[in-house]
Amino acid sequence: MIQTSPAPDLPFSFAALDDRLEQAGVDILISSSRHNLAYLLGGHRHHFFEAAEAIGVSRYLPLLVYPKGRPDEAAYIAFRNEKDSLQNRALEGRALWPATVRPAASGVADAVALAIDHIRAIGGPGGRIGVETHFLPWLAGQALRDAFPAHGLVDANRPLERLRAVKSDAELDRLREASERVVAAMQAVMRSTRPGTSKRAIERALRREEEARGLLFDYALITLGTSLNRAPSDQVCRDGDIMSLDSGGNLDGYIGDLCRMAVFGEADAELEDLLGEVRTVQDAARKPLAPGVRGGDVFSFAQAALAALPSAASTTFVAHGMGLVSHEAPRLTAQGPISYPADDADLPLEAGMILSIETTLQHPRRGFIKIEDTVAITPDGHVGFGDEGRGWTRAGLEAPPRQAGP
Repeated sequence: MIQTSPAPDLPFSFAALDDRLEQAGVDILISSSRHNLAYLLGGHRHHFFEAAEAIGVSRYLPLLVYPKGRPDEAAYIAFRNEKDSLQNRALEGRALWPATVRPAASGVADAVALAIDHIRAIGGPGGRIGVETHFLPWLAGQALRDAFPAHGLVDANRPLERLRAVKSDAELDRLREASERVVAAMQAVMRSTRPGTSKRAIERALRREEEARGLLFDYALITLGTSLNRAPSDQVCRDGDIMSLDSGGNLDGYIGDLCRMAVFGEADAELEDLLGEVRTVQDAARKPLAPGVRGGDVFSFAQAALAALPSAASTTFVAHGMGLVSHEAPRLTAQGPISYPADDADLPLEAGMILSIETTLQHPRRGFIKIEDTVAITPDGHVGFGDEGRGWTRAGLEAPPRQAGP
């Protein structure tokens, strides 16, 4: 029986997936990226390969084979040591939905061979095969071409990305929690960091604070004083410095990515004005957001406000989608720091979409000043996730927590 509404542990419906594949001309999907597999399988991730995917002379390559309109004939090709995790899921009443689950692969060659065997067993591809071209090893792609020479391989990234763009209520809850926890962790680090602390030590402290809040620490981009360099280093903070913390931490794979500002001392009038300019752009970009608004117009809203500011020449704005991937659909510009086509710029925003909105002012005398917010599109407008701390936070007001060990 074909599912037409989401199962309790799936953030999508098979009908919606089938519709996306039909629009893309895909008859059978082979998904291979970790993010899309986790999405399509209701959050399943194999713990053994969380840190690295290489093993022996090959790599971990799980595959989901999904024939459009026939979810009952789908198969999950898993690594052979995945069987225990899959057994535990079944015992807990959380068995994966594909009727065929084969924890038998030990690398790329046999994973794709098992996928090919399954496709032949269910009658062949029928038409074109959709693969994730950026996430499928060359060896696997060649094997599929050789096995099915009459059927073209097409990129399935776009239909999967558009499917993920509208988040379920459960996904929105995770993104809200991730955002709030990242901001809380950053503010805790800001308030406990004293002059003389290095950027490397700040990064370690932020990792501890995020992990203590149940997040998987992804990264920290840190500036101190007048430097515009955001990489970890031995640079130390000093009295009067400003500090930006831009960090990503994820909850069950869903990313919280925000940036907040702190000052070691009192923020003077100029600093208040400069951060006020950044907030003006952020607020102008956010205010009109609602379902039906053209996605690319978020840049028009921001640029109109930015043009009137004293520091316009030193200020940049960008907005992008967020979720399981940093910079995912809706993709609203081809001119941002990450190169990709603006496929969603002319499409309307929809309730359930997530935008990361960020304004950066690089002041020649005062340094790097930035706010990055996470905004969810709601049926009647929008809401910010993790909106605390959008002003200057006083650094060093609290004692750092005691740490066990050396």
